[in-house]
Amino acid sequence: MSHLDPEQLALLALGEPVASERERAHLDQCRACAAEIADLAHAAGVARSTVADAELESPPADVWARMHDELGLPERLRADPLRPAEPTAGEPPSAPRPQRRIAARWWVLAAVTVLVVTVGVSTWTAISAALRPVTVATATLDPFPDHPDAIGTAEVDEDRDGARTLTVSLDGEVGSEDYREVWLIRNDGKALISLGVLDAATGAFAIPANVDLDEYDLVDISFEPVDGDPAHSGNSIVRGTLDFS
Repeated sequence: MSHLDPEQLALLALGEPVASERERAHLDQCRACAAEIADLAHAAGVARSTVADAELESPPADVWARMHDELGLPERLRADPLRPAEPTAGEPPSAPRPQRRIAARWWVLAAVTVLVVTVGVSTWTAISAALRPVTVATATLDPFPDHPDAIGTAEVDEDRDGARTLTVSLDGEVGSEDYREVWLIRNDGKALISLGVLDAATGAFAIPANVDLDEYDLVDISFEPVDGDPAHSGNSIVRGTLDFS
């Protein structure tokens, strides 16, 4: 079976009998669920030690409703644990409950739930940061004399597997019926590589793995006529050198 859901793990950590025999058998075999219950039980113990002997005051009536919505608790926990529902006509009133114990129990549950959410968000943030590509080079793309209003930038990002992406942006170039092509040019000007067509203000292009950016460090965007010739037209709009510092 799949892992137990976070709410059930939190309740089990508080000592609530909310697991079936099948779920108990799963807990006996699943190290992940058992470890999570152990961590939550520790947090619950810390929370209990803080509130068990404290003199608790009754909060305003809307506090539990706001907590319920903030924590995304299920609808069956909508009722305020400090304010039992009034008995209906003909129904005998229930025996008074120990308010301090109930308050402590629910505040502990709230604290454990916040801990589950916080740990989950922190873990996901750390994973996302580790997987996010890193910017390894940037360039300002300066306009050529025929396109004085053009403004361009370039950025090279590298992911954890070493794959590189060139992202360029281009604004203010003179209009043309020709298409715009993105190039990497060797710093001696004697070789160049086409990365693709820029059909919007910004575009991202995969850099072939065997391209040495220490050599091919010039980024160029040009106008190209639809003439079937794959060579550079010589009509560059902007160009700049990648900076790896």
